[in-house]
Amino acid sequence: MKELVKVALIGCGGIAFGKHLPALAALDNVQITAFCDIIEERAQNAAKQFGTPEARVFTDYRRLLAEADASVVHVCTPNRSHSPITVAALESGRHVLCEKPMAIDAGQAAAMLDAAKRTGKKLSIAYQNRHRPDAWFLKQACANGDLGEIYYAKAHALRRRAVPTWGVFLNEYEQGGGPLIDIGTHALDLTLWMMDNYTPRMVVGTAYKKLGDQKNAGNAWGDWDPAQFTVEDAAFGFIVMENGATIVLESSWALNTLDIDEAKTSLCGTKAGADMRDGLRINGVQYGKQYILKPGLDAQGVAFFDAAGTDPAELEAKRWIDAVVQDTEPVVKPEQAFVVTQILDAIYESARTGKPVYFDAK
Repeated sequence: MKELVKVALIGCGGIAFGKHLPALAALDNVQITAFCDIIEERAQNAAKQFGTPEARVFTDYRRLLAEADASVVHVCTPNRSHSPITVAALESGRHVLCEKPMAIDAGQAAAMLDAAKRTGKKLSIAYQNRHRPDAWFLKQACANGDLGEIYYAKAHALRRRAVPTWGVFLNEYEQGGGPLIDIGTHALDLTLWMMDNYTPRMVVGTAYKKLGDQKNAGNAWGDWDPAQFTVEDAAFGFIVMENGATIVLESSWALNTLDIDEAKTSLCGTKAGADMRDGLRINGVQYGKQYILKPGLDAQGVAFFDAAGTDPAELEAKRWIDAVVQDTEPVVKPEQAFVVTQILDAIYESARTGKPVYFDAK
């Protein structure tokens, strides 16, 4: 018999219904026993669709933490509340999976990391793109040294005209920023993870709001309200690591470009390179000849053998719950997510001041 894990969910909006709730429901050793949202109807709807018959509904996360029967909490709220809710959940004795980004800024992310260390509870951040087949394969190749020393990389998070017009995505107070903190965070996480390099030395950043004031903009999800668009529409970072490696981070929701890629990375190493531009491609030289390797990642295993399939959200949930049950490290370590937030913070700061941001040498 698998150990039963009871989960409470705080924040019953789009990311909860689109990812967390279906992924958790696919696991036979998970019960979702408590739901919280400031809009009670949303929490009730989530409980009706995904909860146990005895599932409880709350509008105040503090009451949930005080009363809910759950050992794990998923935090799916706007960015500003990630840190206080996560810290409170950890201090209540729960393990926490928090949606990305880790926090609205590095200071609040540090508070989360400190709470996890202080309480001894597990904390992970929901970077589900690590669980894609191409990312999982490439991570194994990097860890095996197939690429050699990776000294140059690009983190891709470019959309042409795909600004999210729902929720609070355009609200700087609630979110802390626009595409950089929303989708740039995924691309940077993938890149740092592949490089296994978490010691930045210097960052230069730029951020732009060049298209956010336009109307009739041809947006994929309908026109945005320029008056509500209080974040950048594009941001870019030049990151130098302690060992001299360079990372270029590009992020946009709206950019006049056909070079569109999201949650992808390109890597250049001393032995080989890799990118995700046309599926996963690994390039190098063998026997004096250049080659391009495209792994067959579409091959499926036996359906009943791989219980969670290949859906990244389901794999994220399964591996997270397994880490809780087996008392092992989660795939996404909080220390790693903290560095992602530090770099994003530095890009925003550099963009504001027009100056490089330097990190203290460890």
